[in-house]
Amino acid sequence: MTSAFSPAPPPGDQPRRLRTARGEFAVLDRPPTGEVPLRGTVLLLPGYTGSKEDFTPVLAPLAARGYRAVAVDGRGQHASDGPADDEAAYAQDELAKDVLAQAREFDAPLHLVGHSLGGQIARAAVLLDHSPFRSLTLVCSGPARISHSQEQRVRLLRDALAVMSMEECWEAILAMGPPEEVGGPARGIGGPEQLRRRWLSTKRAQLLAAGRQLCAEPDRVTELAAVPLPMHVLSGSSDDTWPVPDLDHMARRLRAHRTVVDGAGHTPMVDRPAPTARALAGFFDTTECQPSLK
Repeated sequence: MTSAFSPAPPPGDQPRRLRTARGEFAVLDRPPTGEVPLRGTVLLLPGYTGSKEDFTPVLAPLAARGYRAVAVDGRGQHASDGPADDEAAYAQDELAKDVLAQAREFDAPLHLVGHSLGGQIARAAVLLDHSPFRSLTLVCSGPARISHSQEQRVRLLRDALAVMSMEECWEAILAMGPPEEVGGPARGIGGPEQLRRRWLSTKRAQLLAAGRQLCAEPDRVTELAAVPLPMHVLSGSSDDTWPVPDLDHMARRLRAHRTVVDGAGHTPMVDRPAPTARALAGFFDTTECQPSLK
């Protein structure tokens, strides 16, 4: 079932509703086809002002490597419903519990992948309960709050949302010029009208609460390092949201596998999908021969 706001997915991507104990979520589900054996399932969480469609370029390559790829819109994000005005419903702990509920709808432990804000939600989920997961990959998602320059952009967006309609905010976003990184809801998969529809379908309270989280997230790397899962830190070679050296340092603290995708920025799955998908699948492959504990 496809939301009226969802662009048509590529052939093979199956838009549907994932029913869980905590409600329904819109997903794109790409299983392996033909004679490709199933090696595992990947749950992919998008970032701030993003949506499941941001993972579209890597779904087919992951499926070709034997991984069922399921990209999900979180609560109140694009095609998944949520309260319009209740920011408490989007507290990080609530969103983490949503991820755990989503994971429990699959039979085997999942490879969990979170981009940007989605990485911080993924981190919160495994800190609550790591048992549904086989591995954790953080894509352009840093150890704590976002950089000062991006914090200023997010605060501007939050201030606008407090006094303007979603439609008025969209027009203001376009008038400000080419948006970038976290503060750029007009970036992503699809044309201008598709991105506008994505913006208008996302709940205001979700955007406000998520913006606050990005500007206040504490450093939880030490806690995460104690979780007995294989971990992977992946980023582009440039990123102003969390500087690449900070991501390097976080990977060392986590004793995590590290991938830098040359020529990519804050959204490597969009900027350089082929090497990003290879890096993800290659990491998942290595977990098959790793013990559960570090």
